[in-house]
Parts: sequence; C-alpha cells; structure tokens
Amino acid sequence: MSVDRFDGYEVVSDERIGEGGFLTLRRVRLRVIRGDGSRSAVGLYDFVERPMGKDAVVLMLWHRDAAGVVRVLLRHAPRVPLWFRDRALGAAHTEVVAGILEKGEDDWAAIQRRAAAEALEEAGVVVAPESVQRLGAASFPTAGMFGELFHFVVAEVADPAAATAPPTDGSPFEEGATLEWVALDEAIARADAGALPDLKTELALRRLRATIQ
Repeated sequence: MSVDRFDGYEVVSDERIGEGGFLTLRRVRLRVIRGDGSRSAVGLYDFVERPMGKDAVVLMLWHRDAAGVVRVLLRHAPRVPLWFRDRALGAAHTEVVAGILEKGEDDWAAIQRRAAAEALEEAGVVVAPESVQRLGAASFPTAGMFGELFHFVVAEVADPAAATAPPTDGSPFEEGATLEWVALDEAIARADAGALPDLKTELALRRLRATIQ
C-alpha cells in the first residue's frame, strides 16, 4: 500500500532482551500510523541499544611529513563479530581510532575531550582537546538496526614519533592491535581495492582529502 505521509508508530508491546550486557536487544511490536489516520497490521521489529552511550566519535589522526605527504593513522585489530562471520576477517580489521560517547558527553566540548582520550588510549598520541575539529556532519551508519550516530572529527599530530605505547582500555579485546601511518592516497587506494572495508574509515579518509588538499 502506498503511504503519502508517515505519522509515527503505535506501540503494541515493548521489551528489552539481555539487559545488563554491553548491548541490549529491544523487541517491539508496532503498527504504522498512516497519514490518513489508519493503522497497518502489527509488525515485529528488533533493534540494538547501548546502555552506556548512544553515539560514537570517529577520529582521523594525520600529519604532513618532511616531504609534504599527508599521512593518516590506521589501526589494525581483531573484531569479535567478524571472527564469528569468518575467522579470516576477524584477524585484523583496519579502521581509524574511535570510541563510545558515554552518557552526558553530548556537547561539542565533551566530544573533543572524548576524541583526545581515545587518541591516547588507542594510539598513544597526545592531542589537545581544543585542537580536535569537526570532519563533516554526523551520520547514522546502521539506521535499520542501531540508532547510533557517528561524530566525525580530525586532529593533526605534530610529531608521530612522540607517540607512546597505547594504554588501551584494559579489555582483552584491545590486545593485539597494531598501528600504521599510511599516505592518505594509499589508504584511499586500499579502500577502492577492497582492502580496507570499513565504512566509517573510508568516509573519514575521503572527507580529509576533500578538506586539506
């Protein structure tokens, strides 16, 4: 049936499954409220929520070397869901530094502080929170399953050689991560070739190139 206007949902039932973990599955039964006031049949919809914080910050760290080449920091680390999809995929997923925005970290200053904290935690790089800048608009990566919003930010690193060993967050799932400074054009070429299949990272790379070149 064609719907000329969407006026929301009528909730028939709403439950949360598996509360107490890192993620919660929310299971709702809904009717679509159509523009003419009629209701659809009841449908079942599952989606994911994260109790500790709804959104995330995606941080592109970069520097310009002595030859003038723009280099970006890529992080290689295992990812549990990829391992369960295909063990070869889970061995070392490549992405930029990123982290969860915890409850209360909603304003721009809090996002800057979280980005700086993640730079140290995941890359051993010290950046001043006030040096963190926006890298385009925020976006929803998986709106059909998760209401998480990605806030894209960027920070220039003056001296990558000054980085220390990343302290990590203490989780065993942070073990085994490695870091690599790569020329920006090479990183984008990897994405084009399918060798860097991470959506947020590719978007951040392309936004950075559009911004500084």
